Amino acid sequence: MNTEGQTELVATEPQPMVEQVSETPPTPEAHAPAAAESHAAAHPTIAIPGLDDSSLYIHRELSQLQFNIRVLEQALDESYPLLERLKFLLIFSSNLDEFFEIRVAGLKKQITFAREQAGADGLQPHQALARISELVHGHVDRQYAILNDILLPELEKHQVRFIRRRHWNTKIKAWVRKFFRDEIAPIITPIGLDPTHPFPLLVNKSLNFIVELEGIDAFGRDSGLAIIPAPRLLPRVIKVPEDGGGPGDNYVFLSSMIPAHADDLFQGMKVKGCYQFRLTRNADLAVDTEDVEDLARALRGELFSRRYGDAVRLEVADTCPKHLSDYLLKQFNLHETELYTVNGPVNLTRLFSITGLDSHPELQYTPFTPAIPKLLQNSENIFSVVSKQDILLLHPFESFTPVVDLLRQAAKDPHVLAVRQTLYRSGANSEIVDALVDAARNGKEVTAVVELRARFDEESNLQLASRLQAAGAVVIYGVVGFKTHAKMMLILRREAGEIVRYAHLGTGNYHAGNARLYTDYSLLTSDDALCEDVGKLFSQLIGMGKTLRMKKLLHAPFTLKKGMLDMIARETQFALEGKPAHIIAKFNSLTDPKIIRALYKASQSGVRIDLIVRGMCCLRPGIAGVSHNIHVRSIIGRFLEHTRVFYFLNGGEEQMFLSSADWMERNLDKRVETCFPIEGKKLILRVKKELECYLTDNTHSWSLQSDGRYIRNTPTGNQNPRSAQATLLERLSLPVLAVNTGPSV
Repeated sequence: MNTEGQTELVATEPQPMVEQVSETPPTPEAHAPAAAESHAAAHPTIAIPGLDDSSLYIHRELSQLQFNIRVLEQALDESYPLLERLKFLLIFSSNLDEFFEIRVAGLKKQITFAREQAGADGLQPHQALARISELVHGHVDRQYAILNDILLPELEKHQVRFIRRRHWNTKIKAWVRKFFRDEIAPIITPIGLDPTHPFPLLVNKSLNFIVELEGIDAFGRDSGLAIIPAPRLLPRVIKVPEDGGGPGDNYVFLSSMIPAHADDLFQGMKVKGCYQFRLTRNADLAVDTEDVEDLARALRGELFSRRYGDAVRLEVADTCPKHLSDYLLKQFNLHETELYTVNGPVNLTRLFSITGLDSHPELQYTPFTPAIPKLLQNSENIFSVVSKQDILLLHPFESFTPVVDLLRQAAKDPHVLAVRQTLYRSGANSEIVDALVDAARNGKEVTAVVELRARFDEESNLQLASRLQAAGAVVIYGVVGFKTHAKMMLILRREAGEIVRYAHLGTGNYHAGNARLYTDYSLLTSDDALCEDVGKLFSQLIGMGKTLRMKKLLHAPFTLKKGMLDMIARETQFALEGKPAHIIAKFNSLTDPKIIRALYKASQSGVRIDLIVRGMCCLRPGIAGVSHNIHVRSIIGRFLEHTRVFYFLNGGEEQMFLSSADWMERNLDKRVETCFPIEGKKLILRVKKELECYLTDNTHSWSLQSDGRYIRNTPTGNQNPRSAQATLLERLSLPVLAVNTGPSV
C-alpha cells in the first residue's frame, strides 16, 4: 500500500489505547510577546523558544511509527466489517516490515558507518532506535493479543476458523499428514548445520524453521541443529476440506503443519523441537546513480542482492527456547532488543489471502461503483469535452476510467501525433501501459519517463520499460540524482491545422488498482498555459537545457519549495497587516524544517493553519507563542488518504493547488514533482468543501497534541457523527444495488 506509514505502553488486554510519546514539548507560555510587556508585573512570561529549537520538532521515524499505530487502532473499531478490521491489523504488519527494511535499516547504517546525524528534533540515531524498539515491542504484543483474543474469536462466530495445532481433531490430523506428505515434504529441503554445512543465507522476510535434533545421522554427524526454509510457493494459510474440518471456512497454518511432521524429514532422528522464525533485512537499494553506465542493468543486479541485505529484525515463535533464539541472534549479528517473540504466525501479512472471502460478503465493505461525471457519460469523444472545460475527478469516489479512456482514445485517434507520460507505479497488468503500447504500434510518437527506482516496484518498472521499448516507444529513465515522482500526461493533437495540447495532472500514480483504494485528484485540461508548462517540463526531463520559465506550474526541485514558502510568507504578511489569513494543507507527510519554520512564523503572526497530515508530521501544534494557531489532524479510514491539496486565502483572492509532492525534503529538493493550480470559482469551491469535510470529521480523525500524542476525535455533546470518506462516498459515488434474480426456472 505501498504503503507509503503511525503509541502506547504494553497492555495485558487488547483494549484501545492512544500512544504516549516521551518527548517533552516546551512549556506553554504567554500567548503573545507584545501583550506580555504591558502585563509584565502581573504575568511573568517564559521565554519562547527560537524556531530552530529541537524541542519544537518530532523525530521523523517516531512520527511514522505513530501512523502505523493509528492503523492498528482501526482493528479495534467495531464500525468496520470484521474482515476489514483484520485487514487493518495485517496492514500494520506490512507497514512495519517496510519500516524495518528502510527506516530502521537506515538508522542502523548511520551508526555502523559512524555517520550519526541528528535531525531538527535533536535525537541521535541510537536514541531513536532505542525508543523504536520499546514502542514496537509493546505494539507487536498488542497486535497478536488483538488477533488472538478479539478478531479470531469473532471470526469463529461466523464459521471462519483458524485451527491451531493443539486443537486439531483426528480427522484434521489425518488430512494434515496426507497434505504434508503429498504437497509439502517433496519440495522442502532441510539443511543440517555442521562444519561442512554452515548456516544458510536466508532470503529477506522468508519463513524458516530452526530444528533441534537428537541422534546421529547416516554420516555420523550429531550437530543437533537444522534449518528448514519454507518454499515461497507454498501457501501459508491452507483451507481444510469440509469432510475434515466441518462446516464453514476452516484453515490451518503452514507454520503449524511443518513442525507437526518435522520427524518425517529427519528419518531415524528425534526432533526435540521445531520453531518458526523470520528475518527482516535492509531492503534499500544501494545504486550510485551517478556512477553507473546502465541504470537498468545495475538495478537488476541490485534487486537480487536486496534479498540478502544486513539483518535488522528477528521474529520467532514465543515457544522457541532462549538458547535457540540466542543462537539465531548471534548468526545474524543482532542484539536482544532486535528480537520479537510472537504468539502466532511470524508472517501475518500472508493472511491477506483470506480477507476477500466470497462466502462472507457481509464481513467486508459494501461494494460501490465509482461515478463518471455526467459530462463524460454522454460523450464518445473525451477531447471535445476537455477542450471546453477542465474536468476534476476525485478517486476512488469518481472513476479512474476517464483517464485511461483519454489515453485509449489518443492511441486510436488519427489526429493525435504524440503522447508523453510519466510512470512511477503502474502495476503489473497496467491498462495505461497497454494503451501506450497501442499508441506506439499505431505510429504515435510515444515517450515514457519511467522511474526505475520507485521503491519495491523496480522489477515491475523494468518489465514495463522493456515492453514499451519493444513496441517502439522512447523510454527515458528519469534524471540522474532525482526521482521522477510527477504524475503527468501530455497529448498533442492536430485540430484545424494547429497542434493542440491536452494534459492530465494528478496527485496519485497511474495505477488502476490504487485508484480504487487511494484518494487522489485527477485534472483533465486543455488550458493553453498549463499544457505548455507540462510540455516544457517533459522537455527538461527528456532533453538537456536550462530550467524553463513556467506560467502556472510549480515544479520541484526548482520552483515548488520557493513557491510554497512565498505563499506562506504572503499569508503571514496579510496577518501582520491585520487581514484575515488562512492556510489549509492536506498531504501525506510534513518533515521539511524550512516549511515547518515558515508555518511556525505564520502562526506567530496570526495565520490560521489547518493541516490534514496522514502520516509523518514533525511539527508540534498547539504550543503557545509558537504554533497556537496550527491544528493538525490525521484521517485513517477505508481508503488510504493520498491527495495533496494546498489552499491559501490570499486576501480573499483564494488560491488552490494540487500536487504530487508532500512537504518533505525528498519531495521538494530531490524529486521531479508538479504542483498545479485549480482555477475557476466553481472548482475552487468544490475542493474547498471537500477539504472542509476532512476538517469536520469526528469519527475517523485523530488530533495531534503538542507532546506528540494523537487523540481520536469523537462526537461531543449533540454533534452528529461525521466521516469525511463516508460523506464523499455518498456524495460522489454510485451505490451497488443488490440484484435478486429469483429462483432459476
